[in-house]
Parts: sequence; structure tokens; C-alpha cells
Amino acid sequence: MSTIKNIGVLTSGGDSPGMNAAIRAVVRASLYHNLKVTGVLRGYEGLIHADFMPMDGKSVANIIQRGGTILKTARSDAFRTKEGRELAHKNLVDSDIDALVVIGGDGTFTGADLFSREFNFPVIGLPGTIDNDLEGTDFTIGYDTAINTVVNAVDKIRDTAESHDRLFIVEVMGRDSGLIALRSGIGVGAEAIMIPEAKIGVEDVVVRLENGRKDKASKIIIVAEGDEAGGAYNVGEALKDRFPSYDIRISVLGHIQRGGKPSCMDRVLASRLGVAAVEGLLAGKTDVMAGQVNREIVFTPFSHAIKHIDAEKITPAWLRLVEILSL
Repeated sequence: MSTIKNIGVLTSGGDSPGMNAAIRAVVRASLYHNLKVTGVLRGYEGLIHADFMPMDGKSVANIIQRGGTILKTARSDAFRTKEGRELAHKNLVDSDIDALVVIGGDGTFTGADLFSREFNFPVIGLPGTIDNDLEGTDFTIGYDTAINTVVNAVDKIRDTAESHDRLFIVEVMGRDSGLIALRSGIGVGAEAIMIPEAKIGVEDVVVRLENGRKDKASKIIIVAEGDEAGGAYNVGEALKDRFPSYDIRISVLGHIQRGGKPSCMDRVLASRLGVAAVEGLLAGKTDVMAGQVNREIVFTPFSHAIKHIDAEKITPAWLRLVEILSL
């Protein structure tokens, strides 16, 4: 029988659409199992400063459709230190919080893994990141909304590109992962997609443009911010030198990709994983991330989920698809 009576929940790192839906699911699943639930404000900083608040059903009413996170999020240098984590643990014990659900990405899980092992404290993570760069889940919470935000934005850019016979270079988020660029680029019919994993350089784009249809009224190139070419502005400068006749424009979508109402897919995923996290803790699971693979709930150790991007997410077949469809 589980000894857990009070579950803490926090959001950490970059926000992503669907975090509120995940918080809601954790709170309601806890109440369903007659547990107390405590919100931790501003991520790991909230643990350091004991910034806690009790939560009930009313606390999460009417938030499933909201972007951002009602618990706020922040980076925490103090939590990176042993002294900071010791203080965080003391605050949890003093407040009778028996377990944690942490919602975030790579950095969040790195801290959670260390904390869980150091203090033998039950922790389960939910993959809340727009980058979709975690092993152990087909999709992360926020990814679907982010790529649809990109598609909607680029569709509008395409309208003006066609009106003026322009080449637009659109930079999307993805410092270490090109998954946003890859899937949204296919969705908008981009002429070229530049992502860190594919090592597609400016010369490859030049060849693609030279071999492509000359009668296209508009051209779109999608660039992940972490691409080795150095981002959209560097790509634009290089292409201006090679194609002086092109009317080249740059658009950096930036943080609009993090905001907005979560899609239905992200709401459902967050809801399902939030319940799974609470029930996983009650079943004795810890130091793991709850994810969904092939529509089934799975639990993956933090150490494996972090920086182990599933090879199935970016394969030569995906890159070949881009090449075929860009003609």
C-alpha cells in the first residue's frame, strides 16, 4: 500500500502549450485517489523558497484551454547545487509533500533525476516541451500545438510571398532538435528544410533551388535555429550572394511557437499522462518519465529519456520525403 498522501506538482524550463492541462490532470487524479495536492510556484525555485500552495478542483477550473502555466516557470541556478537541493528536500519534508510530478523537458528531467536519486524521493516527469526531443514518448506535450502554430504562420507568409515573387527564409525553434522544422516544413510545402540532424548546408539549398521549378511564384525555406548554418539571417546573406536577383526576406517566428491555446491532441495527451503520473507514483514508480508510445502509456527512466532522441523521429525516409515533395 502506498504511503503517498500529498503530491507536489511543478512546471519547469520553457513553457509549452498543454502544461495547464497536465496540471489539471495531476490535481484531479490526486483528488480522485483521495490525495492532497500541492502546487509549487516557479519550478525548482519554488522548491528552494518553499513557495507552495494547496490545490483543489477549483484551482484548475477552466484552465485546460489556456496556454502557458498557472504555476509559472523559472530557471534555478540554486537547484544545480547540492546545498540548494538539500534545502528543496527539507522544504518538501517540512510541508509533508511525499512525491513530485515535474512537467518540463531535458533540463527539468536532469534535475529531477539527480534529486530523486540523491534523496530517494519519488518523482515522475511529464514531457512538457515543444521540441519533441525526448525518448520514451511519440510526442511531447506542446509539440502538436507548436507545429500547427508554425504552419498557420507560414501559410500567411506564403500568401505575401506569392504576391511579390519572394523567397522567404523562416526560422523556427529547435536549438538541438529539428523536429519542429521537419514536420512543419513538410506541412507547408517548403522548398528546403535545414535541421541540425540532416547537415543540410547552404550549398545543398543552392542546388535545390537551381534544380527546382523556375516558375514558382514563391519559395519557402524552413531553418531550425540550431542548424549548423547559423540561423535564417546567415542563410539569407549567403543566398543573396548566390542569387542576387531573388527578393529574399527573413522571418523569425520566435516565441509565438510557445504560446496559444493547446490543440486537442495536446490537451488529451497532457490529460492522459497527468493521470498516469499520479497512478504511477501510487504504484511505486519513481525517477521515470510518463510517455505515450504507440498509443500505450510507458514509463522511461529519466537517464534514458534525456538527450536520447528516438531514431524513428528523424530518418532518411523523412528527409527523402522532403526532397521528393519540394520539386
